[in-house]
Amino acid sequence: MTPIVLLALAWTGLALASIPAFVTLTNLRLFRPPPPVPEGDRPKVSVLVPARNEERAIGRLLTDVLASTDVDLEVVVLDDASDDDTAAIVFQHAEADPRVRLVRGEPLPQGWCGKQHACWQLAKEARHDIWVFLDVDVEVTPDGIARTVAFLEANHAALGSGFPRQKTAAVLDWLLLPLIHYVLVGYLPLARARQVNAPSLAAGCGQLFVTRRADYERAGGHAAIRASLHDGVKLPRAYRRAGLVTDVFDATEIASCRMYATSRDVWRGLSKNATEGIGSPATLLPFTVLLGGGSVLPVVVAATGLATSFEGWPAGGAAVAMVAVAVSYLPRILDANRFRQSATSAIAHPIGVTIFLTIQWVALVRKALGLHTSWRGRTLAPQ
Repeated sequence: MTPIVLLALAWTGLALASIPAFVTLTNLRLFRPPPPVPEGDRPKVSVLVPARNEERAIGRLLTDVLASTDVDLEVVVLDDASDDDTAAIVFQHAEADPRVRLVRGEPLPQGWCGKQHACWQLAKEARHDIWVFLDVDVEVTPDGIARTVAFLEANHAALGSGFPRQKTAAVLDWLLLPLIHYVLVGYLPLARARQVNAPSLAAGCGQLFVTRRADYERAGGHAAIRASLHDGVKLPRAYRRAGLVTDVFDATEIASCRMYATSRDVWRGLSKNATEGIGSPATLLPFTVLLGGGSVLPVVVAATGLATSFEGWPAGGAAVAMVAVAVSYLPRILDANRFRQSATSAIAHPIGVTIFLTIQWVALVRKALGLHTSWRGRTLAPQ
């Protein structure tokens, strides 16, 4: 490529990198932790936990939740046809603490995703009117449940969703899971999402939801998204379609999550949700331009220029290329500091984005070919 073409690409990369940089700087003031628990407040809460083959983590989750302060709670765990010791572990906790209940899941009906069916059954079992849906992989602090409920009340939302700190250990989750916050904080105009209750501006994290019984029923609950594999996106949209307000908060202080054990699990886990999120046919091409152009292109152009010492570039061209790189890294550096992410993962940001987009495109091609993936022993067919 000629220096003129490379300079044009450098300007393009700078323009695209400026979008998440500006939006992140704006959103970090708005995407806040949940408020402290009001003094004297002690809400009654049903913590609802879908579980399928979760013997590794279910005991730890129950211990965490039962240590919650400033709430009167019950913990309802639905065993979704587990073939390990999940049910036995929950039963042991239920015998020791009457706040724990074990529910045996019904057979999965045709047309339902397993998690949505499990959450739908849990909703019917809840005894209290405030519900916290919690994934087994989430670890909550003693004040986590109470502060989650406090967010719902303080923000006058019908559905609140917290984004926990993502714990990583395998190579791919170290590279890719920080992108959950990068995409949310860098591309969702949070101020507008709170002003305009459009479904297209809805966001959420399926690991941690809070809602009230009446609002859940008005929105249709998980039955409204029964075939979906991606409740983090689809459930807030269902609420907004029903005219109900949804909102998100930074759960870094109160919750953490280790979603995957291996890099293979990361690939499969992100693939199963891809075509209902960024990897959908309508959004994948624009996001490839935005993410690839803003995160990968500046580094490639700058590296190409450095390899030739920017020989033949117009005056100021080298500065444009290097500024584009700096701007492309700014959101990830801010995210790493705010959300307790790995600094070295932030340095590898262009590699992570490249792999992330590859997963999205592979998932879309597999869907077009009619190929299904599997998760926890079930074959999944996304909408």
